[in-house]
Amino acid sequence: MVSERLRDIREDSDLKQNDMAEILKTTQANYSRWENGTEFIPLKKLTIFCNYFDVSMDYIIGLTRNEKGNGKHILD
Repeated sequence: MVSERLRDIREDSDLKQNDMAEILKTTQANYSRWENGTEFIPLKKLTIFCNYFDVSMDYIIGLTRNEKGNGKHILD
C-alpha cells in the first residue's frame, strides 16, 4: 500500500524518481527501493514526503482513503 501510494502521488505530480530523491535528500536508488516496496521508507523521509504533497500519513499507510486524513479511518 505505502509503495503504491508513493508512486501514485509522485506520478500524479509528473515528477521522476530523481526529483523525489532530491526533495527527500536521498539517492534515486534509495527512493526506488521505497517505491518498489523492497525497503520501508524511514519515518523522517515519509514526513517530508507528506508535508511536500500535503497528504496525511494515515492515507499513505492505508488507514484512510482520504488524502487529507480528515475522514473516517478504515479500521474504525
